[in-house]
Amino acid sequence: MRERYNAPREVESLQKFLAGTPDNLEFAENWVTSIREATSAGRRFARVRVVSVPLSDYSRFGLWAARFTTDAGEDIRYMERGQAEAVGLPNHDYWLFDSRTLVRMHFGDDDRFLGGEVIDDPALVVSHNYWRDAAWHHADRRDDFGAKHD
Repeated sequence: MRERYNAPREVESLQKFLAGTPDNLEFAENWVTSIREATSAGRRFARVRVVSVPLSDYSRFGLWAARFTTDAGEDIRYMERGQAEAVGLPNHDYWLFDSRTLVRMHFGDDDRFLGGEVIDDPALVVSHNYWRDAAWHHADRRDDFGAKHD
């Protein structure tokens, strides 16, 4: 949901991307390997990214970088912010694990990740499952979205 994530480990790769010399995202190698191993074992990794159009520099970088995790087996979809608002999605980031465990992400004013809050209220978990499904239904596959917004 955020326009950018101020992740220190991404700074160098983002700068290279913006300079027109993208790298191989070595900092994410362990994450990509984990996705590849998990999806090979039958687990599913999927996410929807909500972005503003025209894409910010950070969102363009994210769209480019997503090819590494999609190649490893993650299914990443994209949805324009206006459509997300029309569908009624919440304005915060969250992860769902096995549709039962909800983790709401918290960020500081500087867009740095502060931590995740595990939420066990069944009604909130169900609401977030609904929003996940609605987002998935309305989102475009990474490659299709990229073809429209490159």
